[in-house]
Amino acid sequence: MSAPYRSRLQARMEEAKHMKEEEKQYRYNGILYPTIMCPPENLKALESMEAREDDVMLVAYPKCGFNWMVGVMRKIMAAAAGKTEESKMPPIIEFFTPEMQKVLSEAPSPRFLGTHLHPTNIPGSFTAKKSKMLVVFRNPKDTAVSFYHFSNKNPGLPTPESWDKFYSEFMSGDVIWGSYFDHALAWEKRINDPDVMIVTYEYLKENLSEGVRQVSKFFNFTLSEEQILTIARDSTFNAMKESSKGSHGQMSDVFFRKGEVGDWKNHFSEAQSKEMDDEFEKRLAGTKLAAKLKYNLYCK
Repeated sequence: MSAPYRSRLQARMEEAKHMKEEEKQYRYNGILYPTIMCPPENLKALESMEAREDDVMLVAYPKCGFNWMVGVMRKIMAAAAGKTEESKMPPIIEFFTPEMQKVLSEAPSPRFLGTHLHPTNIPGSFTAKKSKMLVVFRNPKDTAVSFYHFSNKNPGLPTPESWDKFYSEFMSGDVIWGSYFDHALAWEKRINDPDVMIVTYEYLKENLSEGVRQVSKFFNFTLSEEQILTIARDSTFNAMKESSKGSHGQMSDVFFRKGEVGDWKNHFSEAQSKEMDDEFEKRLAGTKLAAKLKYNLYCK
């Protein structure tokens, strides 16, 4: 995160502290978005954004490991280009003002971009140009818990009244960036698309070096085995959390909390766990994404 961007972000967070809770979010195409970070003019301008065939796009529902994978992708791209300095440009396209989007249109290739947008709101040019997209998912129970704590710590987002209230909103999809299950089903439809690679947070936690190897191959970045192992070693969650103190400043602890698998057991009631199990069964049972998520292993 560049120093000027970090300063703007911190200024926005200060502005958010004086906003009413209901002013911190708004609906765009039926989906809630955070007013401070991506106001309507940003999303409107994105509709005409021109993608490139060699764009490197990282997609994730909030709190599925996005910021962690930003660090991994930057290391991969720097190593592949023979550079020691990683890009510091924040990649989330919905955070770009119309003016920043114009600057982005003149940026050299390959551009590293990212988004939490629902697939239906991602600019259509990315599909038309067959830009490659790495999509990261995490089991829904840990995602909900991480999202809850993130919302509590981030003044730019509506503050949850309680875990129970947030859980209810998460299940109904009445949270910023929309329903986890709607995102999942939309990406399930593209799981066989050669321009889409779907990986899970849990897989990357357990197989980071292999994940780096597969992601590099998907984006056609050539890395040596030594480079792959070095990137994996320097990209563990704990290593990234430590380095984020320099890159994210005061927001470090907001973006990088525990990074654990199974923390949901400290929050979910038995009834909530059963309700989530039933919803997952109803919405995703038998899908290829469900097989990747290994729900019975991580959520039972």
